[in-house]
Amino acid sequence: MVAPNAYVPRFPGEEILVQGQPLFVRSAPCTASDGEPAVFIHGLGGMSSNWTELMALLSDRLESIAPDIPGFGMSPPPIDSDYSPAAQAAVVADLVRTRFGGMPVHVFGNSMGGAIAVQFAARYPDLVKTVTLVSPALPERVPRKSNIHMPVVAVPKVGEKLTQRMMLTTTTEQRVTATFDICYANMDRVNPQRFADAVEEAKEREKLPYVEVALLQSLRGLIGTYLDPGKNRPWKLAERIKAPVLLIYGRDDKLVNPKAALRATRYFPNARVVV
Repeated sequence: MVAPNAYVPRFPGEEILVQGQPLFVRSAPCTASDGEPAVFIHGLGGMSSNWTELMALLSDRLESIAPDIPGFGMSPPPIDSDYSPAAQAAVVADLVRTRFGGMPVHVFGNSMGGAIAVQFAARYPDLVKTVTLVSPALPERVPRKSNIHMPVVAVPKVGEKLTQRMMLTTTTEQRVTATFDICYANMDRVNPQRFADAVEEAKEREKLPYVEVALLQSLRGLIGTYLDPGKNRPWKLAERIKAPVLLIYGRDDKLVNPKAALRATRYFPNARVVV
């Protein structure tokens, strides 16, 4: 068991070819001989190491992998420049086939990773055993004050100006602090070394020329799914997922409204919700 505030070193990773392009993937081996495969999908602006503590907690039962989705972490951008959740789900599907031979997996997704997980589970049901969505980025009727700026940032040219201004007027440490403040309800539960790791990773990413493009195009792709009037709208995809779904929301979540939990129960046919 990983105690609160305990430091868990990041799991090692390797670069593998998926759909003909490099993908950086971290792996947490199972300590049991009968561990089942699992894949963890990070959120917007995140990376595979975000899942370190949870992968460690579940290492007694799961053989886990966590990719840096194309354009994030240490993975280069997609060759076709398609940052949509559907395209990212296709990458995850090929990763599962490559790493686990197409064996059904337990899929975990947080925030935008939750949106990708919904796409993955609906489009590739033969590859899915269970789905766990942690504060998934699904359409909300009323945005929260903390994320009401997202649609503005997604506007072409406006988003570029805002992100460039932020990069010029804040330090890496300030940006990571702001991210932690909005992602954690209780910062006392975060080990200081985890923050140091995040700053180190952020500084490495800031050297890459495509960071801004990956962030903005992914955000635009995500919002684009909300506006899809057809069968590929996220809630319509949710109705197609037959695998067991666990939805986890936080009462003190500053980004995803926990009231969305009630709406989620109306769409996922085999769901359990924890707030």
